[in-house]
Amino acid sequence: MLLQNENKLSDNSRLSEAAETIFGKKLPFGLSGITIFRFTAVMLIFLLINPGQYINIRELPAAEHDFSAEYGVGGGYFSDENISEIELEMLPDSVDSLIIEPESVSRTRIMFNDSYMVKTGDNISTLAVIFGLNQDSIISVNKITNSRLMQAGRAIRIPNQDGLLHTVKNGETLDSVANRYNADPEAIKIANELFSDYIAAGKDLFIPGARLDWTTLQEINGDLFVWPVSGAITSAFGYRRDPFNNNLIEFHNGIDIRGVTGTPVYAAMAGRVSAVGWDSIFGNYIIINHHSDYRTLYGHLSVIRTRTGASVGQGERIGDVGSTGRSTGPHLHFTVYKNGIAINPRPLMR
Repeated sequence: MLLQNENKLSDNSRLSEAAETIFGKKLPFGLSGITIFRFTAVMLIFLLINPGQYINIRELPAAEHDFSAEYGVGGGYFSDENISEIELEMLPDSVDSLIIEPESVSRTRIMFNDSYMVKTGDNISTLAVIFGLNQDSIISVNKITNSRLMQAGRAIRIPNQDGLLHTVKNGETLDSVANRYNADPEAIKIANELFSDYIAAGKDLFIPGARLDWTTLQEINGDLFVWPVSGAITSAFGYRRDPFNNNLIEFHNGIDIRGVTGTPVYAAMAGRVSAVGWDSIFGNYIIINHHSDYRTLYGHLSVIRTRTGASVGQGERIGDVGSTGRSTGPHLHFTVYKNGIAINPRPLMR
């Protein structure tokens, strides 16, 4: 029994000596074990609270041809497929993917407008780029009929998404309006905060994603027709004094463009020649039918260089400037008809 107690005392002595070695003053440099233990515990706590601050991340240098080092790149989706450098070089500049745009981008939103004050030099095209919209959207929500008349100082609306305004007509339903623009009725309801399918006549509905047709956009931007001849306008569209009798007032149904006899005359828009001939007023003339119920007339020609039924392209030579018919001198008379009615050509010309 005494021997066992002596062994226990011996074991306790050895443990005490070990503890003193670890936590006492027997370590090198004068440090105690308990001090090191406490310091280590504090550092572990700091690392657990904010690990990134105390981890040194070494930035690898980019290859000389890697533009990402200079400009920065990011985003994208990662694939498990391995592509070699050679295969990467052989990829086309543009490739299709099966990655669907995020719902946050594609989903319909409630439509609202911001206000913008037009500055000197602004136009529909530049504003569309600045605000990331189609020209159609800015034109439609502001009910612009001639974008060239947009002046500095005017406040315009900038929508938060692309689309068109549609004024509801008698007899139209939500489904019929949606079908007209190939739109989703539910998207229209969300954009306009409609709580039922009922829409009242006269109400302006915003149609998300809708676009103007090409002709309408060209009309509004004044890009529908090219000039049939280069020269100054000597007589504008509208009422004027009769050039042969200053005591009379007449309506001039086109514009007169000065030119030298023999100067080429070009088709202002592609179309099919519907008539050529001579008239006591217009002298030698050409009439061309175009899409969207447009028709153009070219008068006082010295030479006709096309024929009835011929298809002509925009800018194709069809005749020469002259002074035939009721004319005071060499010029081209140019008329534009829309649905059979003469309209002012100037706002439609580039």
